[in-house]
Amino acid sequence: MAEQPDHHIPDRTSPSASQSASLSASTLQIAVIDDDAAARTSIMRLLNVSGYAAHGYEHGQALLDEPALERFSCLVLDLQMPGLSGLDVQRVLLQRGVATPVVFVSAFGTVATTVRALHAGALDFLEKPADPSALLAAVARAAATAGDRVVKQQQQAEIARRMALLTTREREVFEGVVQGLPNKQIGAALGIALKTVKVHRGRVMQKLEAGSVADLVRSAALLADVTR
Repeated sequence: MAEQPDHHIPDRTSPSASQSASLSASTLQIAVIDDDAAARTSIMRLLNVSGYAAHGYEHGQALLDEPALERFSCLVLDLQMPGLSGLDVQRVLLQRGVATPVVFVSAFGTVATTVRALHAGALDFLEKPADPSALLAAVARAAATAGDRVVKQQQQAEIARRMALLTTREREVFEGVVQGLPNKQIGAALGIALKTVKVHRGRVMQKLEAGSVADLVRSAALLADVTR
């Protein structure tokens, strides 16, 4: 079972009731995963007073058991913990398709582990005790990355909704257009008349709310990212 996020526990590391009330609904949520209670508390305090909403987890499995991982804009993750290591947690998250930016903070980092973490997509790797300004800068970069990811996911969802409006034939014409094929070649490949291709193409443009072929290509690229 996931550990209750530390910012819900009434201790001096948490924002006061008045501070919590002043936090807007858009306050970025950050998960801090560290088996060292003192280190976890220190990082959470720094994040909370800097305007973030910090949630604490004492080990990796507690985070992985969290049912709403997508709410986090960044994970501040220790490297060596009982059970799953930080690298193990990162690997499991990637396998689940969770792309939340990770900032590693550890006293046991080596060149090899740093390279592994960064190659797996970690945003930064800081040594303990992390410099507060460096940590906040890394979290800010992660939050910006997460914001871009949310916008992209919203765009992908909207494109997928529009694509669902296409008939099978319209989808086939769409695929031909985004491949750069001329109408005549699309018609020959599908066994339909040039005039029919133009009709389907017009409907595709209308249903996808595209103003140009470039818009269709961008839509196809965004959809392709979903399946990678």
